[in-house]
Amino acid sequence: MRVSDLRGALRLAVQATSGVTRVTEGVHQSVWSTLGASGGKTMGTTRGLTGAVYRLIDGITHITGKSTDAAMAALESMFESESGNKPRSARAESLLAILNGVMGDRLAEDASPFTIAMDIRSEAAMHGGVLQPASFATPDAAGKVLLLIHGLCMNDFKQHAKYQGNATEPGALLAERLGYFPLYLRYNSGLHISQNGKELAQQLQQLVECWPQDIEELSVVAHSMGGLVIRSAMRHAQQQGAQQQGMNWPERVKNLVFLGTPHHGARLERAGNWLDKILENAPYVKPFAALGQMRSAGITDLRHGNLLQQDWDGHDRFQLKPDSREPVPLPASINCDTVAATLAERRGILSDRLLGDGLVPLRSALGQHDDAALALTFPDSAQKIVYKTGHMGLLHSPTVNEQIISWLKAAQPAPF
Repeated sequence: MRVSDLRGALRLAVQATSGVTRVTEGVHQSVWSTLGASGGKTMGTTRGLTGAVYRLIDGITHITGKSTDAAMAALESMFESESGNKPRSARAESLLAILNGVMGDRLAEDASPFTIAMDIRSEAAMHGGVLQPASFATPDAAGKVLLLIHGLCMNDFKQHAKYQGNATEPGALLAERLGYFPLYLRYNSGLHISQNGKELAQQLQQLVECWPQDIEELSVVAHSMGGLVIRSAMRHAQQQGAQQQGMNWPERVKNLVFLGTPHHGARLERAGNWLDKILENAPYVKPFAALGQMRSAGITDLRHGNLLQQDWDGHDRFQLKPDSREPVPLPASINCDTVAATLAERRGILSDRLLGDGLVPLRSALGQHDDAALALTFPDSAQKIVYKTGHMGLLHSPTVNEQIISWLKAAQPAPF
């Protein structure tokens, strides 16, 4: 374990202690309120001696946290130069990705050592080293680049394939079969999708400018939330390009392949939003609503599939509100293909709307929506439905891999 990892763990422990104290006090006051006892100055707090005890616990926790963090910061400056560059194990990387997916926005606000910074990696950098865009001076770089983007709580395609005991992830296959140079995006999936989209747009611009040779083709294979991130990045780049801000990398994009992307949101997050409302209206369990509201901005963006800052800015993301997204159509002049999965053996009304791949409804993955302004138009030839397959199964399905190869091969220019 790195010193920075230990420092991050201690910060989380202090925050958890403070959070549990607030929940306990909230439940305490909820019970007292039913007996007619008044509360403290702010909602969910107690008064008198009881309130003083809770304030004391919170104060001690805060002081302890500050002191411990200062001590760990000193140790980090002494020892991290030796251990900081050592790669984490695959298991540690995966746990870090899950933590960022669940509460990555809070980690970023707290400047936690556990916060994942967005970076683009090559095959040579998959085991810890980060290959920044300005360093793409690899001799085997090709003019055909493939970017693979993971989904919520993940770190990259290859690690997932290894956990499944399967090496046939799309990057390796497309490199072998069609000559692509695969790159892998890693990002903090707990941030707003629009934040990751903006950062990705900037990094892809750097990539195009710093690549050793002219990029003649940039294709993207994105899983789950990753599909929303690339769509957000495309929209941001197009807006910047229209304002003559120099964002011209979308001109290189030829193919976008979406795997189980919740274009119109995921039902699980919408259910979580209703649970927030139910808990807030029940006096005894209302304090526990704070636990559910620890989930990240990235997760709440999946309620409807928010892509843009204006979709969430100025709104309480835990309050019930109708889908008011700004329509973002598929980019023109780019081949857009989508793969949707279902756990069912065949299509049906219930399986399409309720079952889906276990996380994403079939219609959402296919871009279908009752509102024509929000619906995404994928040609029939650009849609693939795989049956008896779950959301994560899309990443190592031979059927899906062959379909991706078929789509990208068909988009290649005909030989002379």
